[in-house]
Amino acid sequence: MQPSLIRRQLGGLVPPKIATPSILSSGSGAGLGPLVNFYSKLPKGPAATSASGGIKARFFNGKNASAAPLLFTILGIFGIGYTVDYQMHLKHHKNHAH
Repeated sequence: MQPSLIRRQLGGLVPPKIATPSILSSGSGAGLGPLVNFYSKLPKGPAATSASGGIKARFFNGKNASAAPLLFTILGIFGIGYTVDYQMHLKHHKNHAH
C-alpha cells in the first residue's frame, strides 16, 4: 500500500497533531504518551442512542406504534390516482357521449 493511502485511511482515527511521523517512527514507545493521553480521555462504553430515528422509529417502533402513516399514504396515492383518472375520463366525454 502507498503511504498516502494508509495516512488517508487512518486520518479519522488518529488526530494529525498528536500522531506525527517523528513520534510514531521513533520505535521507543515513549513518544506515544500524548496519543495515549488523548485516547484515555475519550468516553468509554457504547455510544448513546440518538433521539431521532426517522419515520420508522417515530411511527412503527415503540409504545405508540401505529400503521396510520402507511394507511394514509396508501389512501393518498389512491385518492390522487382516482382524481387524475376521473379528470381524464371527463376530458374523454367532453365532446363525445357514450
